[in-house]
Amino acid sequence: ARGRGDVYKRQLWGLLLMVIILGGIYSGAFTPTEAAAVAAVYSAFVALFVYRDMRLSECPKVLLESGKLTIMLMFIIANAMLFAHVLTTEQIPQSIASWVTELGLSPWMFLLVVNIVLLIAGNFMEPSAIILILAPIFFPIAMELGIDPIHLGIIMVVNMEIGLITPPVGLNLFVTSAVTGMPLGATIRAALPWLMILLVFLLL
Repeated sequence: ARGRGDVYKRQLWGLLLMVIILGGIYSGAFTPTEAAAVAAVYSAFVALFVYRDMRLSECPKVLLESGKLTIMLMFIIANAMLFAHVLTTEQIPQSIASWVTELGLSPWMFLLVVNIVLLIAGNFMEPSAIILILAPIFFPIAMELGIDPIHLGIIMVVNMEIGLITPPVGLNLFVTSAVTGMPLGATIRAALPWLMILLVFLLL
């Protein structure tokens, strides 16, 4: 019992990280971006002074590795945003909305089209770009068809989660590959079971 208590006490510091992030965001103490900064400072403090699995002399190396990972992600996000800009300039989303409206689809057929569009978009676009471009298009059509906006929101969130682990712009795949040192191909194969689970959840 004592050994188990020591384990719980040691893991408490790590669990507090989730409390700080989620509690801070939902309480309005800070934005998600600020939560990331607070979490980074807290994690550094715990690693240096509580768990002591990192030394002060290693901090420059950690910052360098973090910088490399951030630069890699910024390039991916920049390309995704550029693709989103091209879509907006060519008015492709508006064309899709007009096409869907003219088809006179039933609610479930419209949701099927939404899923297909979001799954394709998730392969090439970053989630924030998908929300900014597609949400204003899908929302009025959904309201006109009597679809619950919460239902539509859940569908969009699940599709974007799928996009985060789907190449070629699956940000979580690149983060996991960089952090663990696994080749990207191995990371993709490891993510496939979870991708299947999300697809099943989407069908439900």
